[in-house]
Amino acid sequence: MEKINTGLLIRIDDISSHMNWKLMKKSEALFDEYNIKPLLGVIPNNKDREFLSYEEKDNFWQQVRNWQSKGWEIAMHGFTHVYDTETNKKDFFGYGGKSEFFGHSLEDQINKISNGLKIFQSEGVKIRSFFAPNHTYDLNTFKALKINKLNNIIDGYGFFPYTEYDIQFVPQLFYKEIMLPFGIQSTQVHLNYMNENNFIKFQKFILKNKKKIISFDDALNASSNGVFSKLTRFISEKVLKVVRKF
Repeated sequence: MEKINTGLLIRIDDISSHMNWKLMKKSEALFDEYNIKPLLGVIPNNKDREFLSYEEKDNFWQQVRNWQSKGWEIAMHGFTHVYDTETNKKDFFGYGGKSEFFGHSLEDQINKISNGLKIFQSEGVKIRSFFAPNHTYDLNTFKALKINKLNNIIDGYGFFPYTEYDIQFVPQLFYKEIMLPFGIQSTQVHLNYMNENNFIKFQKFILKNKKKIISFDDALNASSNGVFSKLTRFISEKVLKVVRKF
């Protein structure tokens, strides 16, 4: 596979049986039209009350299997998506806010991830990647992921995927869709919080940048731990943490 230097992985967050299925259907048609293979963050055991208020799809897991059969990447997005700890900005990436994983014991985090993977396995869905709700992790999260043989996280700073703690990270830098002139990153798209006008803007972004939209495998193949990659990771982390204070 040819290594690329510029590209954007489309990451869709908060996929569960209860969600904005109207916009998900439109997104699927858009991705199919332009042969885009997004990464979908599926919550295996959704207990988030906010999401439970959305329309429920009866054949949800069949839909997930259909997406995977098209070459879309299915990632594990937490376990229940219920926040029960406060990070006080001591989480690994310094986002702050509440968390489903941060602050829990290693045993608890191992169990959460293991139980989520069992659901995917029972539904015939293969999982090799993960990202935590609200971007919040601690070192126990990384240990628990590795024990469960999950070695890819769709989060992090920098302009290129990189390896740290024996885990490969695909950077996710911005709250909205931005195509940088150089580098590899992912989006974070929340269909549940979009209205029709938001979706039209998303659609226009896809049409404008479709040639630079990449797959998860493309992103993994672009991994770099060189000096330039480490420098840009350091700079992006410092800048974004300052920006988030305002």
